[in-house]
Amino acid sequence: MHLRTAAPNDLALLRHWDEQPHIRDTGGDEDYNDWDWENQLGREVPWRDMLIAEESGRSVGFIQIMNPAEDESRYWGDCAPNLRAIDIWIGEARDLSRGYGRQMMELALESCFSAPDVEAVLVDPMASNTGAHRFYEAMGFRFVERRAFGPDDCFVYEIKRADWRPAKD
Repeated sequence: MHLRTAAPNDLALLRHWDEQPHIRDTGGDEDYNDWDWENQLGREVPWRDMLIAEESGRSVGFIQIMNPAEDESRYWGDCAPNLRAIDIWIGEARDLSRGYGRQMMELALESCFSAPDVEAVLVDPMASNTGAHRFYEAMGFRFVERRAFGPDDCFVYEIKRADWRPAKD
């Protein structure tokens, strides 16, 4: 698996993925979770990476890695600078349950923890998304709290550097 920077020419792909039932069914307020792809793709900011995961040259998913303390939207509120937050999804239903999510998350965590000052990584699946909860727990994340992000009812999970086990090649 390979991660590359998402670019403006990925706009149609990301819009298509946004419309997939398995992504829409994860819940959340559609207006609140608008990614504003037209303005965000190609916009480089030091606190965020927007990545496309490719398997054998085919795009299979999206990852955003951000420093929540520097996020200009203040989505996470006040955060310590030594955290990262990840958003991740598989684009097509046919690519679910094939191990791509695990590979993507392993690469994302490796990227996060390659910075020596990063102490923990956060994720915020919808409270109703029990499949995501199982996935994150299997990856080593621990439940922190139930929290409202705008109108969205989410579970916050965290994995600390001390609990992270890099993938074995």
